[in-house]
Amino acid sequence: MRGKNGFALVITLIITALLVAITVEFIHDVFVETSLRHSYADAQQASLAAAAGAAGAVRLIETVLAGQNYTSLTDAWAAPGEITDERGTVSISITEESGKLDLNSIVFPNGTLNDACYRSAQRIFSGLGLPLDLLEAVADWVDSDDSQRPGGAETRFYGALEPPYAAKNAPLESYEELRMVAGFDEKTLVKLNPYVTVYPENCGGPYSRINVNTAPAEVLAALDERMSSDLAARLVEYRRTTPIRNPSDITAIPGFETVGIALRDKITVKGTVFRIQSRARVNETVRLVEAAVRMTGTQTTILYWREL
Repeated sequence: MRGKNGFALVITLIITALLVAITVEFIHDVFVETSLRHSYADAQQASLAAAAGAAGAVRLIETVLAGQNYTSLTDAWAAPGEITDERGTVSISITEESGKLDLNSIVFPNGTLNDACYRSAQRIFSGLGLPLDLLEAVADWVDSDDSQRPGGAETRFYGALEPPYAAKNAPLESYEELRMVAGFDEKTLVKLNPYVTVYPENCGGPYSRINVNTAPAEVLAALDERMSSDLAARLVEYRRTTPIRNPSDITAIPGFETVGIALRDKITVKGTVFRIQSRARVNETVRLVEAAVRMTGTQTTILYWREL
């Protein structure tokens, strides 16, 4: 009798253990499923919020451009914005690509070097301590032929890589495309990002003008060999309180009486290309929208759109 009771106890314990295991597995599955459902909902809401933030940034830029004949770092779009509620935040930043040197403009459409723009690019690269062979590689990437420049790279070089690919021989379409150009790595891209762009200010023109109201001092100093870092700093200080409203107005700044005349054909005072970053966080989920837009009159063109 005692043996039967012991056997029954063992069976009861086994059944109880099985029930506990099944219950734990069920609770785990419910928890995982609920967490996944919540994470999915958070991801969807964060994606929508990031896209909405980017759309709101476009509307803000359109409003500013419609009301004045210049753009500057004192404009409403230039200040970072953030919206917060109990679920999360949306952070928006806008930079003007028109204040940067366009790398596509270092060669003309027929493939020959644009000397003025190329020399400006050389001054920027040298100032950042970057090898000038990088510029040769960019020129080979965007020109229309497969003739390799000294220090550059064409299809013969890229074809020997693993995996192999061909030189584009056409303009860069996004800044991130520079990762495919010989010599460019992530560190170089980060260092160059504040100073160069791939979106020309006057699309279709022989060269790209730079907005003197938003360009960094390093870009301003590279515009002409007669521009010194002191003059560039003086220009940056001047525009803090007095945005330049006409390219010819630059000659009124002390020290720019002569060099300002040389700069007038290289600069503009109103940008048309802007880069937007909209970052949304819902609980612990983050989504990012990056976009580049061109504003031409009343028309807005999306040049680049990426969601992360």
